[in-house]
Amino acid sequence: MKLTNRFPTIILMMCILFLSVSSLAQAPKKIPMRDFFKNPEKSAFTLSLDGKYVAHVEPYERRMNIFVQPISGGESKRITSVTDRDLSGYFWKGSDRLLFVKDFGGDENFHLFAVDREGKEMKDLTPFDSVRVLIIDDLRDHPTDVLVGMNKRVREIFDVYRLNTGTGELTMVAQNPGNITGWVTDHAGNIRIATTTDGVNTSILYRDTEKDTFQNVMTTNFKESFGPLFFTFDNKNIYAVSNLGRDKTAIVEYDIANKKEVSVIYERDDVDVNGMDYSRLRKVLTEIGYITWKVEHKFLDKETEDLYAKLEKQLPGYEVTVVSSDKDEEVFTVSTSSDRTRGSFYLYEKKSDKLTKLADRSPWLEEKDLAEMKPIEYKTRDGLTIHGYLTLPKGKEAKYLPVIVNPHGGPWARDMWRFNAEVQFLANRGYAVLQMNFRGSTGYGKKFWEISFKQWGKSMQDDISDGVKWLISQGIADPKRVAIYGGSYGGYATLAGLTFTPDLYACGVDYVGVSNLFTFMRTIPPYWKPYLDMFYEMVGDMQKDSTLLASASPVFHVDNIKAPLLVAQGAKDPRVNINESNQIVDALKKKGIDVPYLVKENEGHGFRNEENRFDFYEAMEKFLEKHLLQ
Repeated sequence: MKLTNRFPTIILMMCILFLSVSSLAQAPKKIPMRDFFKNPEKSAFTLSLDGKYVAHVEPYERRMNIFVQPISGGESKRITSVTDRDLSGYFWKGSDRLLFVKDFGGDENFHLFAVDREGKEMKDLTPFDSVRVLIIDDLRDHPTDVLVGMNKRVREIFDVYRLNTGTGELTMVAQNPGNITGWVTDHAGNIRIATTTDGVNTSILYRDTEKDTFQNVMTTNFKESFGPLFFTFDNKNIYAVSNLGRDKTAIVEYDIANKKEVSVIYERDDVDVNGMDYSRLRKVLTEIGYITWKVEHKFLDKETEDLYAKLEKQLPGYEVTVVSSDKDEEVFTVSTSSDRTRGSFYLYEKKSDKLTKLADRSPWLEEKDLAEMKPIEYKTRDGLTIHGYLTLPKGKEAKYLPVIVNPHGGPWARDMWRFNAEVQFLANRGYAVLQMNFRGSTGYGKKFWEISFKQWGKSMQDDISDGVKWLISQGIADPKRVAIYGGSYGGYATLAGLTFTPDLYACGVDYVGVSNLFTFMRTIPPYWKPYLDMFYEMVGDMQKDSTLLASASPVFHVDNIKAPLLVAQGAKDPRVNINESNQIVDALKKKGIDVPYLVKENEGHGFRNEENRFDFYEAMEKFLEKHLLQ
């Protein structure tokens, strides 16, 4: 049966019944907590441009480091030895050098490092205190140089530098006047487009060459979206993601010199369309990705469509993603995944149609032991349709189950069908897990996003509460054993749930969540300052909307909290300052309530280090067991 995002309740109940009856015969295997949250055995396989080497990351001294091996065979060699923190990402620069980014204790001030293929000449290319680096263009065809953005000169804004990754030489190529928040290069690596903001309105600036001055092409309110993707292959027009004149974002071709939309490449009535790829070798558009209840593809090129068809034939039942290729687009690394597996990596050679397995991400997790994530939908009290996901524990009847309600972070993000370690861990422990894309979640169009403005703790929270009530009405949830858990905005939603609907939840777990909207606004990172006026419109102005913000800040309403609460926080979190967690914990302690509080000094917005994840999920497991199962 093919499930769509328009998934009727009656069909859901039939599937739930089938799953519960068929799985009762087989008791689920209890999987060790660490198996869900330890680092992958191997991951992130990418090819060098000459196609002779493949790199990947795997643990060394518990931290994810880079290894390289020849595709023709031979030993893999570790080329980095970072022991304080996992690498946050890496990529090849040509075929002899690799670049990677790493922050320090979770401060998100990422530095860019270089190392050669043999693990020599390791160098911090951006060794500046409290400075964050962004990759603007990897200049794939240049042997040494990349374009990076850094807030080195002024902490709130990013200038553009040309960086020689061999020597470390930095040359500023574009100075930010103070309001530019993004840059776009053409296919030759020239900066041709800049995006500016005054905090509410966004402008697109354009120039024919780097010798010309930027000219304004359009100015839109932040509620409208026009995001340049890349130039057409003749470097004249651009492809962009746009919702100008429409509710759902579409991929369009835009004549930027003459300020007009030329054509719509692809759009849908039901969901936003946000990304498009192309062949650098053949200079053709290849495919567009979008999300209904899961990732889907619109192919624009027969060769790409045939490639995916061949891969999916050899890898049936999985989401297949082409991760990287050599410069000639003859050899590829490919990944697979699903709701019940982190998946595997393969090497695919097009000429011979040969597929070679490289590694499983987490071979210790078996699909048969994990639970299926099913799409669901329900109506809110004001008639809005909310899409979400329900994961039921294996081996248990879908009736009066303990439930973990898991609202996503963002809040302007979304949940999707995929492998989720937290969800699988909780389901393995016997909990049903409910995820929902409440109003404001991305992917469902402009109107669905806008109706979330100034609704933190209000209708956004009602959407979550209505999901719980729907699950209770279906007989799936035991109303006395419902917990709420989330991170970031999901942490805020946890606090709001315990505060504003105190009888709905038996307990809650707040992970790096906001407790006070006033202090949250005052402590955002400096490079978010250009967006502060937009935050005021979307969340609330600290002066004009002070009553609203006070009413929506859980810390001012702790007297309402009845249910036990567990709080976890990174001490160096630059987004949700530790003071947010301190405030809610201190307020509850003043009431005489003991709140378990887990703080990690070497973490930021979420725990990246493996041992810290273990501590958090061990504490969560014991806390939930105590308050939902005993």
